[in-house]
Amino acid sequence: MAASPLVPFVDPESPVFRAHEGGKLGVHATKPLRDRDDLSLLYTPGVAEVSLAIAADPSLSSRYTARGNTVAVISDGTAVLGLGDIGPLGAMPVMEGKAVLFKHFAGIDAVPVVMETGTVDELVDAIARIAPSYGGINLEDISAPRCFDIEEQLKERLDIPVFHDDQHGTAIVVLAGLLNAVRVLDRRLPEQRVVVSGAGAAGVAVTKLLQRAGVRDVVVCDSRGIISPSRQDLTGHKSRLAASTNPRGLSGRISTALTGADVYIGVSGGTVPEDEVALMAPGGMIFALANPTPEVHPDVAHRHAAIVATGRSDFPNQINNVLAFPGIFRGALDSGAPRITEAMKLAAAHAIADLVEEPSAECIVPSVFQEGVTDSVASAVVALARSGR
Repeated sequence: MAASPLVPFVDPESPVFRAHEGGKLGVHATKPLRDRDDLSLLYTPGVAEVSLAIAADPSLSSRYTARGNTVAVISDGTAVLGLGDIGPLGAMPVMEGKAVLFKHFAGIDAVPVVMETGTVDELVDAIARIAPSYGGINLEDISAPRCFDIEEQLKERLDIPVFHDDQHGTAIVVLAGLLNAVRVLDRRLPEQRVVVSGAGAAGVAVTKLLQRAGVRDVVVCDSRGIISPSRQDLTGHKSRLAASTNPRGLSGRISTALTGADVYIGVSGGTVPEDEVALMAPGGMIFALANPTPEVHPDVAHRHAAIVATGRSDFPNQINNVLAFPGIFRGALDSGAPRITEAMKLAAAHAIADLVEEPSAECIVPSVFQEGVTDSVASAVVALARSGR
């Protein structure tokens, strides 16, 4: 019997399973333990002096413990990649991978923390209780709409940066790509008509960041069509989207939103038929970011748009969160910023865009391996943190 796509056969000899065997992380000491003198410094009795100093002045913990360079990567496994609700153990390999990216690109020690799912209050309380061990919290793969409330409540409760990468990392890199896309096409970003397909974590964050960047006409669609005040089935974050988007008062299917649109941003999965893509204004921009199967295949998108981006690494213009989150946290930790602000997100997007000196239709964002990406984003965050923004 053939395996389900979500339940593959385990082949211990395949390169994929061999790469993950034993996990992708370990623990190493940063100070040598060679003899009794080292032991007395690193542990008892010497450690008592440091512990008492931190107890008297908690800010010293960032200097005299690993906390100042450590981030928790936290998930309940309810919205993992393109896999959906696969639970905390299923999410663990992904969180380990995220920790590897933190270390490689930013030199940050990241610790995967997967937990059983629960209510918003239960998760917030659990995360807040373990937060003293970390200098920052990266929320990952938590289903919407709970992810919005969890992040907001943690930001209010904690004095360390809390960042839901599925929301804000995606939004930052999308904005960076659009900044260069309009530059290539000699257009102004605020004048573009934008359609965002998907009203989950990424869709909401993309919409909000584009609005902060000056885009005036954003129409958001979900599986039932355009989000508008005329819809009777909207609650919570979708009601708020209806009140702040769709200035022309459109209603109906996504085809209505796409008619004459300059930009399509897909963060929803599914497929947009080519006859609906063809309704867009000529020479537009298509960011079809579902992975591994974009909402609009690049071959189709190129027939109707001047600039095409995907979430995949095997096509040009990959919109990859790793362009953003390592530098965001590097800057936040280095500056001691208690939170990641909206101004920092905008600055990060501009920093990423500026790294492409001569953008073209095939290159609107830098490669994730381009030198200086993390440093540029971190510097932008540090500058704003020091200015109180």
